[in-house]
Amino acid sequence: MTLDKPAVMTALARVAAPGGGDIVGRDMVRALTVGPAASGGGAAVAFVLELPEAQAGAGEGLRAAAEAALRALPGVAKVSVAVAAAALTPQRGATAAPGAGAGAAPSLKIGGHPTPQPPGQTGPQRLAGIDRILAIASGKGGVGKSTVSSNLAVALAREGRRVGLLDADIYGPSQPRMMGVNRRPASPDGKTIEPLHAHGVTLMSIGFMLKEEEAVVWRGPMLMGALQQLLTQVKWGELDVLIVDLPPGTGDVQLTLCQRTHLTGALVVSTPQDIALLDARRAIDMFGKLKTPVLGLIENMSTYVCPNCGHEAHLFGHGGVGAEAERLGLPFLGEIPLSLDIRLAGDAGTPVAAGEGPEAEAYLRLARRLVAGGMA
Repeated sequence: MTLDKPAVMTALARVAAPGGGDIVGRDMVRALTVGPAASGGGAAVAFVLELPEAQAGAGEGLRAAAEAALRALPGVAKVSVAVAAAALTPQRGATAAPGAGAGAAPSLKIGGHPTPQPPGQTGPQRLAGIDRILAIASGKGGVGKSTVSSNLAVALAREGRRVGLLDADIYGPSQPRMMGVNRRPASPDGKTIEPLHAHGVTLMSIGFMLKEEEAVVWRGPMLMGALQQLLTQVKWGELDVLIVDLPPGTGDVQLTLCQRTHLTGALVVSTPQDIALLDARRAIDMFGKLKTPVLGLIENMSTYVCPNCGHEAHLFGHGGVGAEAERLGLPFLGEIPLSLDIRLAGDAGTPVAAGEGPEAEAYLRLARRLVAGGMA
């Protein structure tokens, strides 16, 4: 028998967990490694056994049982098991509401460590029922990436597309406010999540599962696990395009999304000034390293028109993003104005693209260009 991670997990699945089930099915096995032993031949197996705080007292017995199960495998020379207790506080994971009625399934918890890809699956995977996935990215915060995401999703829906919007900014989810939705999603079976809907768009955000002022204090593995769940355990249905509103920067969420999910490509949002473009270049470089196509650049907060006198001003400069797109040989997808109406509409939960006027038309032009180019 080849000693690999699936073989090890099969052996550990025979170790019963407190309260029923096994330690694999209960997601207690973390950070598993299988490699050659330092000396003497054979394999070395190491992992962390993470127990709920209430069951920490069973740790030593479970450690002994796990070690015995692994030492019985042919070729195992060394076993190292570290026991850790995990407090079941809100910071260990947000929850989707159970289904209604008697006997409803328990709430599905969001924020566990990511699960490994099944044997035989390598590289980015497609999501069933979703034709295209567009990541909306920026190198820095404050350039209006989430505003662009929500308005673009609404504009695409107005163009007749079946649109989903995933708020992947786990630390700073803003789509619940921008889309005007504050209900907790249901999980009828304790395994899948029912998304919410607004303005013709199918929605999911971890913000639906938190109080508005509640912080998410998670390390990288929990971020990656949460993203995996929001992508694969949400019942997205049949979509023409899924818009993913990424957090700013080039960190864990971006890395996980590009490595695990087959993306149509990324749209990079920036304001025109040089300091924003510096970070936009870093985002573009990241996508290049992760072999994710950059489909184009969007200049946000491009032009301000005084509502009183009609004077046009360029508070953050103008044309910098278009010039950068030309320099890099990338499509320049359009300009979005700096407008008080866009901000007020987002704060009120009705994106400006749902209405009429020059701001809505700017997003509709962007949506039409993406549809005409086969990107959405």
